Amino acid sequence: MDAHTAPGRALPVPAGSVRAVVLVEGASDAAALAALAEIEGRDLTADGVAIVPMGGATSVGRYLQHYGPPGLGLALAGLCDTREEPYVRRGLAAAGIAAGSREETELAGFSVCVLDLEDELVRALGPAGVQRVLAEHGDLRRFHRFQHQPAHRGEPIEAQLRRFLGTTSGRKELYGRRLVLAAGPERAPAPLRAVLSRV
Repeated sequence: MDAHTAPGRALPVPAGSVRAVVLVEGASDAAALAALAEIEGRDLTADGVAIVPMGGATSVGRYLQHYGPPGLGLALAGLCDTREEPYVRRGLAAAGIAAGSREETELAGFSVCVLDLEDELVRALGPAGVQRVLAEHGDLRRFHRFQHQPAHRGEPIEAQLRRFLGTTSGRKELYGRRLVLAAGPERAPAPLRAVLSRV
């Protein structure tokens, strides 16, 4: 079984082969978690853990119903952005899992990024660290051009980096992985580490 599952697709193996599902919003979250598992020396497939990108958090209730107590009864964990937390809480409650507060949400295995994954990664590495990774992959000049666009000139560099990482299709996913690998297991964002510790 591959640790990644296409958005909207049920697990492609019998439930007995999987003991836990990690629900994430998109491919960049999945790539970051897979990278962290890799540098921690974990084989998620061998561990019976599937990372399932949902294509956004608004459909989290359907996934929780399918994989959680009302459905397959698998262990659950997940990652979401702050703005998506209400969807996760409602979905957990509908699946019979208490999540009326941030503490209960985290006890249920769902970690919340302060803004989003990109914000967490920028804070983990710092602007200089992120720019070093951009330079290693030939994107620093593009970032400097982005910085000088009128819409972004007055922004703090942290906000510029966060926005830059999400401007081109596929860049979030590429740098989700690259920045986690650069951070290493000790500096990787706490929400990512918390999710993997649950499964």
